[in-house]
Amino acid sequence: MTRIVYCQVLKREAEGLDRPPHPGSLGQRVYENVSREGWNKWLERLTTIMNENRLSTADPASIELIEQHMVGFLFGEGELGKLPPGFTPAGQKK
Repeated sequence: MTRIVYCQVLKREAEGLDRPPHPGSLGQRVYENVSREGWNKWLERLTTIMNENRLSTADPASIELIEQHMVGFLFGEGELGKLPPGFTPAGQKK
């Protein structure tokens, strides 16, 4: 049976994730409040954030920053989560 959640990213009900996608209480919060589609949107944004800010998942300071961006993008909390300043998607003129 498909699990339905009210997705904080999409602002509507959608199919939920199969399991928490991140460790700890943040992962549980995501599992309960973000849909599969909303999580995929985050993964797209995460790629941009990591590339533009040259972050590494092997660096604890980067993990902390990534989590701050995650909370900002998924739940609209804090100052982070938006596209980096001056970011222009590939193929568009700056």
